[in-house]
Amino acid sequence: MTSLPSLPTPKKLGLVIDLDVCVGCHACVISCKEWNTGGYGAALSDQDPYGRDVSGTFLNRIHTFEVVPEGGEVAGEGGAARIVHFPKSCLHCEDAPCVTVCPTGASYKRADDGIVLVDEDKCIGCGLCAWACPYGAREMDLAAGVMKKCTLCVDRIYNETIDAVDRIPSCVRTCPANARHFGDLADPHSDVSRMVAERGGVDLMPEQETKPVNKYLPPRRRRPVADSAPLLAENADGAKGFFAWLDGVLERI
Repeated sequence: MTSLPSLPTPKKLGLVIDLDVCVGCHACVISCKEWNTGGYGAALSDQDPYGRDVSGTFLNRIHTFEVVPEGGEVAGEGGAARIVHFPKSCLHCEDAPCVTVCPTGASYKRADDGIVLVDEDKCIGCGLCAWACPYGAREMDLAAGVMKKCTLCVDRIYNETIDAVDRIPSCVRTCPANARHFGDLADPHSDVSRMVAERGGVDLMPEQETKPVNKYLPPRRRRPVADSAPLLAENADGAKGFFAWLDGVLERI
Protein backbone atom coordinates (compact mmCIF):
# COMPACT_ATOMS: atom_id res chain seq x y z
CA MET A 1 0.00 0.00 0.00
CA THR A 2 1.04 3.61 -0.53
CA SER A 3 2.08 5.84 2.35
CA LEU A 4 1.15 9.45 2.94
CA PRO A 5 3.90 12.03 3.59
CA SER A 6 5.35 11.45 7.05
CA LEU A 7 5.30 15.19 7.86
CA PRO A 8 2.66 17.86 7.21
CA THR A 9 3.18 19.37 3.79
CA PRO A 10 4.61 22.93 3.89
CA LYS A 11 1.97 23.98 1.35
CA LYS A 12 -1.67 22.92 1.10
CA LEU A 13 -2.72 23.96 -2.37
CA GLY A 14 -6.45 23.74 -2.85
CA LEU A 15 -9.71 25.37 -3.82
CA VAL A 16 -12.18 27.52 -1.92
CA ILE A 17 -15.64 27.43 -3.50
CA ASP A 18 -18.25 30.06 -2.71
CA LEU A 19 -21.67 28.39 -2.77
CA ASP A 20 -23.33 31.78 -2.39
CA VAL A 21 -22.38 32.96 -5.87
CA CYS A 22 -22.03 29.75 -7.92
CA VAL A 23 -24.70 29.91 -10.64
CA GLY A 24 -24.29 26.35 -11.90
CA CYS A 25 -23.28 27.44 -15.40
CA HIS A 26 -20.86 24.48 -15.83
CA ALA A 27 -18.17 26.71 -17.34
CA CYS A 28 -15.68 25.18 -14.90
CA VAL A 29 -16.73 21.67 -15.95
CA ILE A 30 -16.21 22.34 -19.64
CA SER A 31 -12.94 24.22 -19.08
CA CYS A 32 -11.60 21.37 -16.93
CA LYS A 33 -12.59 18.81 -19.55
CA GLU A 34 -10.93 20.79 -22.36
CA TRP A 35 -7.70 21.52 -20.49
CA ASN A 36 -7.19 17.99 -19.24
CA THR A 37 -8.06 16.49 -22.60
CA GLY A 38 -5.37 18.56 -24.31
CA GLY A 39 -2.84 18.76 -21.50
CA TYR A 40 -1.76 16.46 -18.67
CA GLY A 41 -1.96 12.70 -19.30
CA ALA A 42 -4.21 10.99 -21.82
CA ALA A 43 -7.34 12.66 -23.13
CA LEU A 44 -10.50 12.33 -21.03
CA SER A 45 -12.55 9.94 -23.10
CA ASP A 46 -16.25 9.81 -23.93
CA GLN A 47 -18.04 6.64 -24.90
CA ASP A 48 -20.98 6.72 -27.32
CA PRO A 49 -21.39 10.49 -26.79
CA TYR A 50 -24.37 10.77 -29.13
CA GLY A 51 -25.97 7.41 -28.43
CA ARG A 52 -28.29 5.93 -25.82
CA ASP A 53 -25.57 4.79 -23.39
CA VAL A 54 -23.52 7.95 -22.95
CA SER A 55 -20.60 7.81 -20.52
CA GLY A 56 -17.54 9.96 -20.09
CA THR A 57 -14.78 11.05 -17.74
CA PHE A 58 -15.08 14.38 -15.96
CA LEU A 59 -12.76 15.55 -13.20
CA ASN A 60 -15.17 18.23 -11.99
CA ARG A 61 -18.94 18.00 -11.74
CA ILE A 62 -21.72 20.25 -10.44
CA HIS A 63 -24.66 18.94 -8.44
CA THR A 64 -27.77 21.07 -7.96
CA PHE A 65 -30.05 20.84 -4.93
CA GLU A 66 -33.31 22.46 -3.87
CA VAL A 67 -32.89 23.43 -0.24
CA VAL A 68 -35.81 22.97 2.11
CA PRO A 69 -36.19 26.20 4.12
CA GLU A 70 -35.86 26.08 7.87
CA GLY A 71 -39.22 25.31 9.43
CA GLY A 72 -40.64 23.55 6.39
CA GLU A 73 -40.90 19.90 5.44
CA VAL A 74 -41.10 20.57 1.72
CA ALA A 75 -39.77 23.33 -0.48
CA GLY A 76 -41.91 26.43 -0.16
CA GLU A 77 -42.85 25.90 3.48
CA GLY A 78 -41.29 28.04 6.18
CA GLY A 79 -39.80 30.44 3.64
CA ALA A 80 -38.80 30.82 0.01
CA ALA A 81 -37.24 27.79 -1.68
CA ARG A 82 -33.58 28.04 -2.67
CA ILE A 83 -31.42 26.36 -5.27
CA VAL A 84 -27.79 25.64 -4.38
CA HIS A 85 -25.25 24.61 -7.01
CA PHE A 86 -22.55 22.40 -5.51
CA PRO A 87 -19.32 21.90 -7.51
CA LYS A 88 -17.35 18.80 -6.53
CA SER A 89 -13.95 17.41 -7.45
CA CYS A 90 -11.03 15.84 -5.57
CA LEU A 91 -10.54 17.62 -2.25
CA HIS A 92 -6.83 16.68 -1.91
CA CYS A 93 -7.35 15.40 1.62
CA GLU A 94 -4.56 15.48 4.16
CA ASP A 95 -5.49 11.97 5.30
CA ALA A 96 -6.40 10.67 1.86
CA PRO A 97 -7.80 7.12 2.00
CA CYS A 98 -7.50 6.81 -1.79
CA VAL A 99 -3.72 6.96 -1.37
CA THR A 100 -3.28 4.46 1.44
CA VAL A 101 -5.51 1.86 -0.23
CA CYS A 102 -3.65 1.90 -3.57
CA PRO A 103 -1.80 -1.44 -4.08
CA THR A 104 0.68 -0.20 -6.69
CA GLY A 105 1.66 3.27 -5.49
CA ALA A 106 -0.13 4.89 -8.40
CA SER A 107 -2.09 7.19 -6.08
CA TYR A 108 0.18 9.44 -4.08
CA LYS A 109 0.25 12.76 -2.22
CA ARG A 110 3.04 15.18 -3.04
CA ALA A 111 5.17 16.07 -0.03
CA ASP A 112 5.89 19.65 -1.16
CA ASP A 113 2.42 21.01 -1.94
CA GLY A 114 -0.08 18.34 -0.84
CA ILE A 115 -1.60 17.72 -4.27
CA VAL A 116 -2.98 14.18 -4.68
CA LEU A 117 -2.16 12.67 -8.08
CA VAL A 118 -2.31 9.40 -10.01
CA ASP A 119 0.69 7.96 -11.83
CA GLU A 120 -1.08 6.52 -14.84
CA ASP A 121 1.89 4.29 -15.69
CA LYS A 122 1.44 2.48 -12.37
CA CYS A 123 -2.37 2.43 -12.23
CA ILE A 124 -3.90 -1.00 -12.95
CA GLY A 125 -7.48 0.24 -12.90
CA CYS A 126 -8.51 -1.86 -9.90
CA GLY A 127 -10.86 0.84 -8.63
CA LEU A 128 -9.93 0.48 -4.95
CA CYS A 129 -9.23 4.22 -4.65
CA ALA A 130 -12.70 5.03 -5.99
CA TRP A 131 -14.25 2.74 -3.38
CA ALA A 132 -12.16 4.37 -0.64
CA CYS A 133 -12.98 7.97 -1.59
CA PRO A 134 -16.02 9.08 0.43
CA TYR A 135 -16.71 11.94 -1.99
CA GLY A 136 -16.98 10.00 -5.25
CA ALA A 137 -14.28 12.23 -6.71
CA ARG A 138 -12.46 9.61 -8.81
CA GLU A 139 -13.53 8.39 -12.21
CA MET A 140 -12.43 5.43 -14.28
CA ASP A 141 -11.44 6.38 -17.79
CA LEU A 142 -12.84 3.42 -19.71
CA ALA A 143 -10.75 4.07 -22.81
CA ALA A 144 -7.43 4.42 -20.97
CA GLY A 145 -8.25 1.79 -18.34
CA VAL A 146 -6.91 3.94 -15.49
CA MET A 147 -8.36 6.04 -12.70
CA LYS A 148 -8.35 9.82 -13.13
CA LYS A 149 -9.05 12.77 -10.88
CA CYS A 150 -8.57 16.50 -10.42
CA THR A 151 -4.88 17.45 -10.51
CA LEU A 152 -5.39 21.13 -9.61
CA CYS A 153 -3.96 21.62 -13.12
CA VAL A 154 -0.48 20.78 -11.83
CA ASP A 155 0.80 21.07 -15.39
CA ARG A 156 -0.52 24.62 -15.49
CA ILE A 157 0.09 26.20 -12.07
CA TYR A 158 3.88 25.67 -12.30
CA ASN A 159 4.18 26.38 -16.03
CA GLU A 160 6.43 29.44 -16.38
CA THR A 161 5.93 29.54 -20.15
CA ILE A 162 2.41 30.93 -19.74
CA ASP A 163 1.36 34.29 -18.30
CA ALA A 164 1.32 34.49 -14.50
CA VAL A 165 -2.38 35.33 -14.49
CA ASP A 166 -3.07 31.93 -16.10
CA ARG A 167 -1.05 29.91 -13.58
CA ILE A 168 -4.13 28.83 -11.68
CA PRO A 169 -6.44 25.85 -12.26
CA SER A 170 -8.45 26.12 -15.45
CA CYS A 171 -11.75 25.98 -13.57
CA VAL A 172 -10.75 28.98 -11.43
CA ARG A 173 -9.57 30.99 -14.43
CA THR A 174 -12.84 30.34 -16.25
CA CYS A 175 -15.46 30.88 -13.53
CA PRO A 176 -17.55 33.91 -14.61
CA ALA A 177 -19.09 34.39 -11.15
CA ASN A 178 -15.78 34.38 -9.25
CA ALA A 179 -17.06 31.47 -7.15
CA ARG A 180 -13.81 29.49 -7.31
CA HIS A 181 -10.53 30.52 -5.67
CA PHE A 182 -7.11 28.86 -5.55
CA GLY A 183 -4.24 29.22 -3.15
CA ASP A 184 -2.20 27.90 -0.24
CA LEU A 185 -4.45 27.01 2.68
CA ALA A 186 -1.41 26.33 4.88
CA ASP A 187 -0.62 30.05 4.78
CA PRO A 188 -2.98 31.85 7.20
CA HIS A 189 -2.31 35.14 5.38
CA SER A 190 -3.24 33.89 1.91
CA ASP A 191 -6.39 35.17 0.23
CA VAL A 192 -8.07 31.77 0.43
CA SER A 193 -7.27 31.35 4.13
CA ARG A 194 -8.71 34.78 4.90
CA MET A 195 -11.88 33.92 2.97
CA VAL A 196 -12.32 30.74 5.00
CA ALA A 197 -11.77 32.59 8.28
CA GLU A 198 -14.09 35.49 7.44
CA ARG A 199 -16.94 33.47 5.93
CA GLY A 200 -16.74 30.38 8.12
CA GLY A 201 -15.54 28.00 5.41
CA VAL A 202 -16.40 24.37 6.06
CA ASP A 203 -15.14 20.89 5.20
CA LEU A 204 -17.24 18.53 3.12
CA MET A 205 -18.39 15.61 5.30
CA PRO A 206 -16.02 16.27 8.23
CA GLU A 207 -17.26 13.11 9.95
CA GLN A 208 -15.16 11.11 7.47
CA GLU A 209 -12.02 12.53 9.15
CA THR A 210 -10.14 12.83 5.86
CA LYS A 211 -9.27 16.49 6.54
CA PRO A 212 -9.99 17.81 3.03
CA VAL A 213 -7.89 20.77 1.93
CA ASN A 214 -10.64 22.24 -0.26
CA LYS A 215 -13.17 24.36 1.62
CA TYR A 216 -16.71 25.54 0.91
CA LEU A 217 -18.08 28.98 1.79
CA PRO A 218 -21.73 28.52 2.83
CA PRO A 219 -24.56 30.48 1.20
CA ARG A 220 -25.40 33.74 2.92
CA ARG A 221 -28.80 34.21 4.52
CA ARG A 222 -31.17 35.96 2.10
CA ARG A 223 -32.77 39.26 3.04
CA PRO A 224 -36.59 39.37 2.59
CA VAL A 225 -38.04 41.65 -0.07
CA ALA A 226 -39.94 44.57 1.48
CA ASP A 227 -43.70 44.02 1.25
CA SER A 228 -44.45 47.75 1.28
CA ALA A 229 -42.95 48.51 -2.13
CA PRO A 230 -45.24 47.24 -4.95
CA LEU A 231 -43.36 46.44 -8.14
CA LEU A 232 -46.12 47.66 -10.48
CA ALA A 233 -48.84 50.26 -10.13
CA GLU A 234 -52.38 48.85 -9.94
CA ASN A 235 -53.70 51.28 -12.55
CA ALA A 236 -52.54 53.99 -14.95
CA ASP A 237 -54.16 56.96 -13.19
CA GLY A 238 -51.92 59.99 -13.45
CA ALA A 239 -49.75 58.51 -16.20
CA LYS A 240 -48.16 61.05 -18.53
CA GLY A 241 -46.31 61.08 -21.84
CA PHE A 242 -45.53 57.70 -23.41
CA PHE A 243 -47.26 55.73 -20.67
CA ALA A 244 -50.46 57.76 -21.05
CA TRP A 245 -50.40 57.13 -24.83
CA LEU A 246 -49.72 53.41 -24.30
CA ASP A 247 -52.60 53.15 -21.83
CA GLY A 248 -54.93 54.74 -24.37
CA VAL A 249 -53.86 52.32 -27.10
CA LEU A 250 -54.38 49.32 -24.84
CA GLU A 251 -57.80 50.58 -23.84
CA ARG A 252 -58.91 50.51 -27.50
CA ILE A 253 -57.80 46.94 -28.13
